Amino acid sequence: MKTLRLIALALIVASTTAMAADWNLDKSHSSVNFSVKHLMVSTVHGEFKEFDGTASFDAKDLSTLKTSFTAQVASVNTDDTKRDGHLKSPDFFDAEKFPTLTFVSKSAKQTAPGKASLTGDLTIRGVTKEVTFDVEGFGEEMTTPWGVIAVGGTATTTINRQDFGVSWNKDLDKGGVVAGNDVKIMVELELNRPAE
Repeated sequence: MKTLRLIALALIVASTTAMAADWNLDKSHSSVNFSVKHLMVSTVHGEFKEFDGTASFDAKDLSTLKTSFTAQVASVNTDDTKRDGHLKSPDFFDAEKFPTLTFVSKSAKQTAPGKASLTGDLTIRGVTKEVTFDVEGFGEEMTTPWGVIAVGGTATTTINRQDFGVSWNKDLDKGGVVAGNDVKIMVELELNRPAE
């Protein structure tokens, strides 16, 4: 009986793995965004304009989700040229020495239909830490007029930039600091694959 249960479990695992599909990143309908407090009173939003990634999963079972992602630090954009230059400098990302940010997933757990937690290694400025993204979407496939199957969704997490050595700051005369430590990351993706 025990042997039969093991065989049945192996067949289930094999069938789940077989259903996972490789997805292509549609960069023109995707974005890598972040936000951080400024002067303790407002929120500055930014993005990385150049990025790439791979993903494999079964849209019906997000626990199969596997992904790797890379963003080019020099493509950072906050709609302020001077601030962008400062972010690229050794005070922050040090783009010349550390040209990329990377995320490589290690495990995923479906928490509800169309929702999952995705854990992996995030590397910023040469420092790698384990982080978990809250994933929403990617569960509803749509066949497009252009002959591909598409899915879309969002992955969000909040990190402390100090953990990654992005440590520049300046104290304010009346208390507080120029830049907050908590950085919210939001990745919005559209993925596609050939129609079957």
